[in-house]
Amino acid sequence: QLQLVESGGGLVQTGGSLRLSCVASGGTFENYAMGWFRQAPGREREFVATITRSGGTTSYARLVMGRFTISRDSAKNTVYLQMNALQPEDTAVYICAAANTATTPIEEYEFHDWGQGTQVTVSS
Repeated sequence: QLQLVESGGGLVQTGGSLRLSCVASGGTFENYAMGWFRQAPGREREFVATITRSGGTTSYARLVMGRFTISRDSAKNTVYLQMNALQPEDTAVYICAAANTATTPIEEYEFHDWGQGTQVTVSS
């Protein structure tokens, strides 16, 4: 079971950028596909992005495609989410997740290890 710790959230103006980080420990990072989800107040948790074990394949939610980029650094056991052109509707707690799978997971049930999340607030 991986332990996941996110960082990098904060307050940013519309159109700004943030880079989130998620450091994994307690397991072999290369065995896990990694994903980002987000949850806004009063809303269901939703998929944002995922990256396979090798980093060779990524997948994005339609709402963030072209603005967000997921990447990973196995030497640092870290997955990143670069977020550009942020909008107020991107305001949410962003949560890192890990899935012990060779596939490209995008559903919540495919992920078994979750971080606590980091708050991102985009002001208008």
